[in-house]
Amino acid sequence: MYPRLVMDRKKLKGNLDAVAHITKDEGGCDSMMIVTKCLCADPVISRMIAEHPMVDFMADSRVQNLASYCEMAHENLKKTCLLRIPMHCEVEEVVKYVDLSFNSELSTIRLLNEAAAKAGKTHSILLMIDMGDLREGIFFKNEDTIMETVEEILGMSNIELYGIGVNLTCYGAIIPKADNLGGLAAIAKKIEDRFGIKLKMVSGGNSSSIYLAEKKELPEGITNLRLGESFLLGNDTAYLTKLPGTVDDAIILEAQIVELKEKPSIPIGEVGVDAFGEKPEYEDRGIIKRAIIAVGKQDTDLGGMIPLDEKIDILGGSSDHTLLDVTKSDKEYKVGDVVSFKLEYGAVLKLATSKYVEKAYI
Repeated sequence: MYPRLVMDRKKLKGNLDAVAHITKDEGGCDSMMIVTKCLCADPVISRMIAEHPMVDFMADSRVQNLASYCEMAHENLKKTCLLRIPMHCEVEEVVKYVDLSFNSELSTIRLLNEAAAKAGKTHSILLMIDMGDLREGIFFKNEDTIMETVEEILGMSNIELYGIGVNLTCYGAIIPKADNLGGLAAIAKKIEDRFGIKLKMVSGGNSSSIYLAEKKELPEGITNLRLGESFLLGNDTAYLTKLPGTVDDAIILEAQIVELKEKPSIPIGEVGVDAFGEKPEYEDRGIIKRAIIAVGKQDTDLGGMIPLDEKIDILGGSSDHTLLDVTKSDKEYKVGDVVSFKLEYGAVLKLATSKYVEKAYI
């Protein structure tokens, strides 16, 4: 059935091998997390990740996805990491299903401590430090707050301070550099010296940091990276360059044509707003051959779809339809034919989340 995501396991395995080599062999990291949220912890791909000898953590932003790993019953199942700061309402589930969670609020950490005590467990946390991207974390200039928070955590009976971490690029688009990642490593050293402890992890960010590993320029003291897009699409997300040894077509969208007609390229009548409250603009191409495929904005990000047929243009779409200009294509398309697309991260994320999109594996 269509639309469907087609995932090439051999290509994904090749990407995984490549980013593992860059992160550990070239970057010198002690550990690597592979982020599974983009594919909603797809069981087939998750099993492939679990079997990889260089993966240390399987990381996700949703507790539900991490809970699904318990059903894999795989002897090589990795430790689990929750990337999104836990909600108060989910602390019991976090303690039950998650080995390591990212945290920045003492009120939440206290609740995790209580939940872990009730469960008879010790829960590990990574304390997040905001190095300027302005998403989660204690702001790096508030050193007193950082130290006071660490001191209270170290006094908790059922919480282990596993390490500290940073997120960059996702919100503020701040690129990881020697200064901000070096600053994180310096904070880790101050914590260790002040409290006489050794942190097990200093996590230096996501796929936007891997370019530093490739160049062997990760600051000393950064011991971990968290990789999603670089594994799935082969991208360094700081500069959008292709990583050596990776491919960008391991995940393909296939969608079926439901209508194919010659029509004008400009709608006729007064132009208002479309179904999403936006006023569209149109290019006058004369009479064109327009194909409609059965996938739309409810399922995907149209701007993140790249037709494999380079002579097809995406005109736009609505909730359930995407309109294509196939006029210049060398192929004589007909209703029922399938059109294929490479994908950017946002499109993969939405397509994998949609229950209306099938998944296939090759």
